Amino acid sequence: MKTSEDLRQLLDRIDHRGYPAYKDTKGVYQFGKYILSIDHVQGDPFAAPSRLSVRVPGRIAGFTEELFDKKHKRIALQDELIRNFRNQIQQYSFQAKGSGKSGVISVTRCSQEILERTACEIETRSGDVTVRFEVGFPANGRTINARELKKILYDFLPACVEKALYYRRLDKKKVRDVMELSEDREFIRSQLEVKGLAAFVANGSVLPRESGVSQRPMKGAVPFVSPKSMEVTMELPYKGTISGMGIPRGVTLIVGGGYHGKSTLLKALETGVYPHIAGDGREYVVTDDAAMKIRAEDGRSIKHTDISMFINDLPNGKDTTAFDTEDASGSTSQAANVIESMEAGTTVFLIDEDTSATNFMVRDELMQRVIHRDMEPITPFIERVRELYEKFGISTIIVAGSSGAYFQVADTIVQMDRYVPREITKLAKDAAMDYPQLKLPEGGIRKPSFDRKIRSNPDIRSKGRVKIKTMGRDGVMLNHETIDLRYVEQLTDSEQLTALGNIVKYLEERGFDGRKTLGEAIESLCKELDRKGLGAVCDGSYLPGNLAMPRRQEIYACLNRYRCLGTVRSRR
Repeated sequence: MKTSEDLRQLLDRIDHRGYPAYKDTKGVYQFGKYILSIDHVQGDPFAAPSRLSVRVPGRIAGFTEELFDKKHKRIALQDELIRNFRNQIQQYSFQAKGSGKSGVISVTRCSQEILERTACEIETRSGDVTVRFEVGFPANGRTINARELKKILYDFLPACVEKALYYRRLDKKKVRDVMELSEDREFIRSQLEVKGLAAFVANGSVLPRESGVSQRPMKGAVPFVSPKSMEVTMELPYKGTISGMGIPRGVTLIVGGGYHGKSTLLKALETGVYPHIAGDGREYVVTDDAAMKIRAEDGRSIKHTDISMFINDLPNGKDTTAFDTEDASGSTSQAANVIESMEAGTTVFLIDEDTSATNFMVRDELMQRVIHRDMEPITPFIERVRELYEKFGISTIIVAGSSGAYFQVADTIVQMDRYVPREITKLAKDAAMDYPQLKLPEGGIRKPSFDRKIRSNPDIRSKGRVKIKTMGRDGVMLNHETIDLRYVEQLTDSEQLTALGNIVKYLEERGFDGRKTLGEAIESLCKELDRKGLGAVCDGSYLPGNLAMPRRQEIYACLNRYRCLGTVRSRR
């Protein structure tokens, strides 16, 4: 390993030379108490910044094992360290001068959710802390300005590392609070199954967000208060006694007038699959981590999916046990989303009528009289929702504001009244008695077939190296093929999409062999991710610092929307 003095001498030698000479700096250097690695050097001052990492040995970082000895604690501490490091480097970014991106120092901008990210990793056994970040190597025009880079590496960076990554320099109470919050939240999650709950929303939670472009809590919002009939009390390891609304497993209906908080509650439940930082307002909103938001998605592709649970006897004779289309309708897309989520192991469906296909969700009694069942290929969700729970154990939480049809099949009915929930199950059930009872289809529900065998797309490398481009939270491109992920609504960070792009590339190259089903390939991948982290799907000698871990459900969702998914064979 080279020393910091070796790097200093190298920079003196290449000063004022052409920018490509910066490539010689690539390598690993001992900088006193930490190790600096220059992993990738940009080819031009106007190109994407160079990628660096800092590794602080555990004995120097000094974090006690109690702070990271469990996975959820480790992820929470990593998240806190990224935020600390970002706060420090922001004051130095662009303080070193030059052309293009000279002097920029940046690291991942964390969202309100706490995600496992490659920007920071803590080694479980040693306690070593690694932070990955970017630096724009300074230049005058396209000539190296080594003096300015030395400012960054020898003046700015050591101060940032010491203030952000050494436990002795941090607010120890705040660091401990991060650990305690992660433990309390994990305890709530463990109690969901024990108490038969699909989700928990603590009293005092602030669910509305600041604006459509800000996920911070809304100032002056009405704090959440559970109906007494649904209130659940838990004794958390650190916070102590906490009470809130427990949403039981089964079928739950959330109703109420417009702008009264129905969709706001559902949105909080959607993101409740992730931990949130202190002060977010949703710290103690916890949803079953295998919950999935289901919606209509006109125009998406569907690959050999068995949607016969909901759609049969199409006029064109198309096989719905292995349904294919490049341009799905609202009803077929929502049916496919349900089936694909079942394959992904989803245990709770989250549905908003506003983003659903009406003919998929319900057919009223008058329509059934006029259009007989044998003339309608769609079996609406309302006729399957109870069987999905009773036979497959999948609960459903539905937001409805215009149709009361689900009153008959719901186990629990909650009315949102000016952002205050009220339990009205008996009232709604009594009112529903005056209406014709729901007629269910004859014959029971059968488990869909998931026997889809996938082979690699031979065109994936036809143009050489596979290029991945992330388009915010809208989608990811592999070469020129776009995977549209706009409507996979529980993806909260663009870095999750970047990770998904790498996952698809990895499976195309190594996972799809024509013998495994899609599910088998994904499950094998998930074991690798559990064992090695996101490094399992990355090429090259270094791990990029711009990846965040998606859930298993999002991996399935991404691949099911991948139009170049290789030839599918079904065994019947």
